[in-house]
Amino acid sequence: MENSFTAVYEKLDDWYIGYVQELPGANVQERTLAEARESLREAIELILISNRELAEQ
Repeated sequence: MENSFTAVYEKLDDWYIGYVQELPGANVQERTLAEARESLREAIELILISNRELAEQ
């Protein structure tokens, strides 16, 4: 099963802020856009794993 999410990136001063509209808690702050994209992918993965584990309990 493949999931699709909407990632939003904003540049604030020297930082890139990224978050996913459909997944509360999935947000990052990095110095470059590439770092923000990678960090957000990791955050999404960790949140989905955590949510699955909680649902199984």
